[in-house]
Amino acid sequence: MGSKQFGIDENVLTGYADEIRQCVEHGVELAIVIGGGNIFRGVNNASKGMTRSHADYMGMLATMINAMALQDALEQEGVHTRLQSSLNMDEIAEPFIRRRAVRHLEKGRVVIFGAGTGNPYFTTDTAAALRSLEIEADVILKGTRVDGIYSADPEKDPHAVRFTRIHGQDVISRDLKVMDMTAFTLCKESDMPIIVFNMDTGGNLLRLVKGESVGTFVHWSKNAEEPVVA
Repeated sequence: MGSKQFGIDENVLTGYADEIRQCVEHGVELAIVIGGGNIFRGVNNASKGMTRSHADYMGMLATMINAMALQDALEQEGVHTRLQSSLNMDEIAEPFIRRRAVRHLEKGRVVIFGAGTGNPYFTTDTAAALRSLEIEADVILKGTRVDGIYSADPEKDPHAVRFTRIHGQDVISRDLKVMDMTAFTLCKESDMPIIVFNMDTGGNLLRLVKGESVGTFVHWSKNAEEPVVA
């Protein structure tokens, strides 16, 4: 969305595509789940008063608009992609098939998962957690507009500190709201690590996949450790 009130900022889109291309060239297998808030904001007034299910399906369609835009930007960067949808959209995307998605990744293609889980009442976070488990990913990288997880909202509390490493149970007990609870519980039950980082800082994604300390690492190790602050 960039500085716009809604819609897609071309500079932001190409910036993301460039970041992803660098990771692919580094030999990393990437699958991407993208939200649709920037599109849905444009129809926000129209959605007021709608039933939750109906509005959620509209949100899923919004994610497909973003997914198609990102796919095109990546292809223009020379990155081979496949777009898979949880809803049947045969003219523009493959249906989500787990084995096919894994095979695409093995061939070096970036797989974009659109339309959330295909079900209302589930967020983009839940779609990311679910798909990461299905393809047996190593880690969930949650790109946001902040540089990690803080003890409080850094925009409201000047004394908030950023954690570089924190146990998932501490996230829950402190009510830090990294993801919605359904998504976070999925990660907890499967010991899926999460890294929260600022996607808008150039080079962060590549530094992260190279193993550098970027953002906040959420782990589920049995021996709980004290949160590490920056």
